[in-house]
Amino acid sequence: MTIKGHHCVARALRDHGVDTVFGLLGDANMLHVHDYTEHEGGTFVSAVDERGAVSMADGYARIRGTAGVVTVTHGPATTNTITALVEAVRADSPILLITGDPVSKRYFPQEIDLEGLARLSGADYWRVRTPEHLVDDLAMVLAKVELTRRPLVLNIPFDFQFADLEYARSPFRPVEPQVTGPDEAALDRALGVLASARRPVVVAGRGAVLADAGKELVGLADALGAPLASTAGAKDLFSGHPYDIGIIGTVARPKALDVINSSDCLIVFGAGLNDHTTVGGALLRDKAIVRCDLRPEKLLRATPADAVVLGDAKAIATEMLDRLREAELEPGTWRISALGPAGMPGVPVSEDFTDRSGPGGIDPRTAMIRLDEILPRPRQVVTDVGRFVTAPWRYLHADAGTRFFQTGGNWSSIGLGVAAAIGAASAAPDHLTVAVVGDGGGMMGIVEFSTAVRNRIPFLLVVVNDRCYGAEYPKLINHGVDPDYASLGWPSLAGVARSLGGAGHTVRTPAELDAAVAAIRHPLDTPTLIELEVDRRIEPSES
Repeated sequence: MTIKGHHCVARALRDHGVDTVFGLLGDANMLHVHDYTEHEGGTFVSAVDERGAVSMADGYARIRGTAGVVTVTHGPATTNTITALVEAVRADSPILLITGDPVSKRYFPQEIDLEGLARLSGADYWRVRTPEHLVDDLAMVLAKVELTRRPLVLNIPFDFQFADLEYARSPFRPVEPQVTGPDEAALDRALGVLASARRPVVVAGRGAVLADAGKELVGLADALGAPLASTAGAKDLFSGHPYDIGIIGTVARPKALDVINSSDCLIVFGAGLNDHTTVGGALLRDKAIVRCDLRPEKLLRATPADAVVLGDAKAIATEMLDRLREAELEPGTWRISALGPAGMPGVPVSEDFTDRSGPGGIDPRTAMIRLDEILPRPRQVVTDVGRFVTAPWRYLHADAGTRFFQTGGNWSSIGLGVAAAIGAASAAPDHLTVAVVGDGGGMMGIVEFSTAVRNRIPFLLVVVNDRCYGAEYPKLINHGVDPDYASLGWPSLAGVARSLGGAGHTVRTPAELDAAVAAIRHPLDTPTLIELEVDRRIEPSES
């Protein structure tokens, strides 16, 4: 059957199983978007801004584990995607960004070097060379981003949309990742380090989440008698285990820091060990370090290690556990002496900090503890980044490590969390999606709240509003500068949410928070914003 090139794009997406596409319409894509929705039955989520569209695809991909597809038009539309695209690259998120060279016309104003932009962001790039390659190329790059977990910019030149093509389903299919077992010598060295450890801790990063290694790492920790810990990228991977001490690093609970500081060995799976995770390297001092990761470049990015094992986290943990069982190694008792027989559940959060809710507003830590208690499950959590993150990262939990992620932590860009949460909610409408952002990032992203309203994608947006750029406020004080330079006179964010067609609640006290949550229908039926008015003088990481 002969159909136009733009219809080939739409049909190829559906043949590959793509049921949702995010983006904005323009000359480069409006016809294949029309065909995708009207003729092929796909769902198109039209964003306000191209950056938001990429973040939505990013959030969708992180929850589903399959490619998040986003389509934008020429020139400035593509440049608008770069901030979110860099975040997706650094988060190993499988994103396919479809755009194209503009019409073949001399001095066309939207002409730009698409390959240069893609390479600048760190993404891969592919240009369809002839219309006859269109269907195969699209299927091939979709399979590639899912296998490599590396974003790719696909250039479909504008003129190819109007070619008459005989459509045939592409033979390219997704390729299942294939796991190679760890090197024997490397594994022996790592086990030798573990055998001499008396106070080991098993640490998981995002790579462990992607490998679905939670069960195996729990088994390894139990065999060693070791506590379990995670980076922000693996938060809640060990949810429910009594010896899960939670996130380590600058946002860790005080007891978790005590445990890490007292340990003599960290065995780390799929984690980059950046300065935030290691508190500038302080948590690594006087410890043996065993690092396990699938990608060699990750192993060389941060700290040296006493032993390195290259491979899939699940495969390495399984092999280590088998070896330990063969050796009939008795588990140590250190985690019991460090945390007590009840583990972390026996360490009440009241020991972490003094509640400072008062006339200036609700303490964000108190708010997150209460939200964790009263919000229904199943639940997934997305956060932006900023000074506020200590509160949700410590105290607000998702159902599992695969149901939590944060944006911006890979290169410190605020403003991506709202859109990413909309993508997550699209990927798993059976879960309550909770997004937690600061007021600065919230204001950057709140335009996409209207996208959720228009597309009937309910989610709960919690804005921690201290009416300033929170990270800069204490830094200005430390520099001896008036911190009010960081202050910002926002409008009522709850009011903005209502004006955009959703629901909005302003909260200043724990009682008002309970009332706001009680007013929300479950399951959630409309995008809803809870604005937490907090005192900017409260440092969420203080005790």
